[in-house]
Amino acid sequence: MACVLIYAFGVLPLVDAKKRAEEEIALKRRVLSRYEEYLSNRKAAEEELHGILKQHEETQKRLLLGETPQLGAANLQEIVKRLSEKNGIAIRSFRILEPKEINSYRKVSIQIDFNPTNSMLSLGQFIHDIEQHEKELMISEMDLLVLNIRMPNHVQGNLVISGLMKGTKTKEKGR
Repeated sequence: MACVLIYAFGVLPLVDAKKRAEEEIALKRRVLSRYEEYLSNRKAAEEELHGILKQHEETQKRLLLGETPQLGAANLQEIVKRLSEKNGIAIRSFRILEPKEINSYRKVSIQIDFNPTNSMLSLGQFIHDIEQHEKELMISEMDLLVLNIRMPNHVQGNLVISGLMKGTKTKEKGR
């Protein structure tokens, strides 16, 4: 009976402890090999991270400046005003439209009404300058009117010009 007690309370716990220790050692070896793999791929991961950060920085440069939609719209209005003056387009009015959330960005739009132009070339250059601007701008709506069919160069109308800025969803995730 003493042998059974020694076996049950002495030998079995030692065997179980040895098994658990071997399993723990195997698990830690697998974890260690994973860490070694990460370390061997560290340079590639750092290069990928550097590329992603550079791409993020380039994207941020293309966004409109401003913390609020109103400031972003004011920035967009100033850009459009400069481009219209450069191309000789007389803007009659600006109207700020409701901003829209798109993924992690905010789309800010303004509607402009412009007076009749004397040159289709200047209107075309104005549209081109908006679309090719360093900021991410786009013309989402265009409504043009030819006042006199005999003189098709005299065009007036309105454009809805949109730009992207940082959205609010990224800030909410950080809270």
